[in-house]
Amino acid sequence: MVKNVIVVGGGIGGTMTANSLVAKLYPEVSRDKVRITLISNSPWHYYKPAFMYVAFGAFYKNELRRPQASLLRPEINFVLDEVEGFEFSASRLRMSSGKTYDYDYLVVSTGCIPSPERIAGLQEAGDHFYQHDPAMQLYRKLATIEKGRIFIGVTFPKTPNVPHQCGIAPMETTLMLDEFLRQRGVRNQIEIVYTYPTVSQLLRNCLFLQKDTSEVLPAIFESKDIKYQRGFTLARVDPEKQVAISEEGQEEPFDILMQTPPIRAVDAVLNSGVSQASNNEGWLPTNRQSLQLEGFDNVFVMGDTVDLPISKAGGSCHSQSPVICNNMAGLMRIGKTVAEYDGKVQAVAQMGMEAGMPLWYDYDVDVKPTPPTKIGGLMRKGFNRGVYWSVARGLV
Repeated sequence: MVKNVIVVGGGIGGTMTANSLVAKLYPEVSRDKVRITLISNSPWHYYKPAFMYVAFGAFYKNELRRPQASLLRPEINFVLDEVEGFEFSASRLRMSSGKTYDYDYLVVSTGCIPSPERIAGLQEAGDHFYQHDPAMQLYRKLATIEKGRIFIGVTFPKTPNVPHQCGIAPMETTLMLDEFLRQRGVRNQIEIVYTYPTVSQLLRNCLFLQKDTSEVLPAIFESKDIKYQRGFTLARVDPEKQVAISEEGQEEPFDILMQTPPIRAVDAVLNSGVSQASNNEGWLPTNRQSLQLEGFDNVFVMGDTVDLPISKAGGSCHSQSPVICNNMAGLMRIGKTVAEYDGKVQAVAQMGMEAGMPLWYDYDVDVKPTPPTKIGGLMRKGFNRGVYWSVARGLV
C-alpha cells in the first residue's frame, strides 16, 4: 500500500521539506512504498526575505525567483494548483481546480499574507516590503524623497504571543534606510523615527521583542541620529493628513509610513475551522515539540502558519524541517514521533547595507547581540546570492 505524503506550499519551508523527505524516506520512495507530492499555486519560487532589498534598489524581481520544478528532486510529484479546503478529519484536500487529493501524511507550509486593509487607512497611505510590488512602490519613494519624515512602525498579530513576520526585519530596514539616504546625500534633511508597540509578545514598552536586543538598540540608533519611540501601537491612519494615530492616543505626521502590516493565514487555512487564533488570523494550533497539528497526528505545520511564539521566518523553517522529516519517518517505521523542535532560529541580520550580525535563539534562550561586522555582511550576501537556493533544495 503506497503512503501518500503531500506538502502544501512552495515557499522555503515546503520546498526544503519535500526534498528532505525524499532523502529521509528514500528506501520507501525507491520501492514505491511512499509517494511525495508538493502542491503550490505558483510555477515560481520566490526568495521572499530578499524583498526588503528591493525596497533599496539592491535586487530585482527576476533575480529572486527560480522555476519551482527546478528546485525539486525528480522523485517529487509537483502539482500546480491551489488548495481551496483542508478536510483534516477526512485526510483530504479540495482544490480550486475541482480535484481532490487524499493523503496519509500532510505538511502545511502555506505562509502568511500581509493584510494592511485590517488597519483603517494603512493600505492607502502605508508602505511595506514583505511582497514584491509594495517593496517596489516603497523604493520609488525612498529613491526620490529629498526631505521630510519617515515614520517606522510595527504591528503584531492579535493572537497572544505570536510574532509578526520576520521579527528582525523592521530593525534591519531602519538601519539600511539610514545608510541608503546617506548614500543619496539627503540624510540630513530627513528625520527617521523608529517605533514599537506597547505590547510585543511577552515584553512591554520595549524597542524589540527580546530584552537583550531591545536594550542595545538605543545606543545604535543614537549613533546614527535615528529617533526612537516606545509604546506606539498603530490604530489607524489618516491618508489625507498623512498622520498615524496610535491606540495610546498619539498622532504622528509622516511623509513616508513604513509600517509592518497585520498578517493572517491563507484563505484555505482560515476556512478550515481548526484555528483558535484571535481576530480570525488563522494560525493553526501546533504542538511546540513535535510540530503536529493538535488533534491530527498525521498533519505537520511549519513556518508562518504555526501559532507558536517563534519567528515567522525562513530561519525557523530551517530547524523545523528536519524535525518534521524525522517524525514522519518515525511514525511510518516505528509508529511514534522521535524528534522535538526546541524553537531554534538562525539567521544573519542585515545591520546596514554592508554589515551583518549572525544570530540564533530558541524557546528558552534569546538572541545575544554581537557587534555587526563586514564579515557578517559577506555571510548574508553569500546566502542571498547562492546559498539560499541550496537550502531550498535540501542540500544545506
